[in-house]
Amino acid sequence: MNKFPLVLTALLTTFLVASSCNSLKKPGGGFNLFTVQQDIDLGKQVKQEIESNTAEYPILPEASNRAAYAYIRKITDKLLNTGKVAYRNEFAWEVKIIDDDKTLNAFCTPGGYIYVYTGLIKYLDSEEQLAGVMGHEIAHAAQRHSTRQMTKLYGIQTMVSVATGQADPGLLSQIALSVISLKNSRAHEEEADSYSVVYMCPTSYEADGAADFFKKLEAEGGTRTPQFLSTHPNPGNRVANITTQAKEQGCKGNSTFKSEYTKFKNSL
Repeated sequence: MNKFPLVLTALLTTFLVASSCNSLKKPGGGFNLFTVQQDIDLGKQVKQEIESNTAEYPILPEASNRAAYAYIRKITDKLLNTGKVAYRNEFAWEVKIIDDDKTLNAFCTPGGYIYVYTGLIKYLDSEEQLAGVMGHEIAHAAQRHSTRQMTKLYGIQTMVSVATGQADPGLLSQIALSVISLKNSRAHEEEADSYSVVYMCPTSYEADGAADFFKKLEAEGGTRTPQFLSTHPNPGNRVANITTQAKEQGCKGNSTFKSEYTKFKNSL
């Protein structure tokens, strides 16, 4: 009898149990066969796929928009420098603006590559609203939601082939592309909302900034369905949950920086 399959099964079982136990103690708890380094490597590949597709993802040139990039990076740094963001030093946390006024969206890849559409920027009314949405996106990367979802989506065998470097390059490209359109689970959305408050709370911002985005959508009565909700399902009581958490955490910030934000919007 060939003992190799039994040995492989035993090793894989040990690996899965260890991964599961470790996931309970680290950011992004939940079953994930990707390592943190693989999140980083996957993020680089997704970034390459995005930025080579200029027709679908027209990145706003930085050379002619330095003030706008400085402004949005200032927001990012405020959140990252709270000491609350996991993998603050390991992930890239690079932010780019996509020049598309028709699309209300933002997303963050594994490894911390953040993309914000001009459509979303112009839709929002203040800096704390954008900070709230960006905090939500940062949380998806910091809690490693994409690779947790992909472990489920592609299954153990495929992920083991990725983990051991035996995956076909075409599969890796397919996985990278799927990250962009990957739909978050309800649990991941709720977790990202919670961490948005955690990141905002130590700053001068109103900590429930993300809630204001959803309030605005609700006020419009669904007359404009944003791309954001195609990958970010809208769980019930989202606004109430965010505002309640901000109160429970005793967040004191009350700044919105509305006038500065208006100048930023008008510069795009």
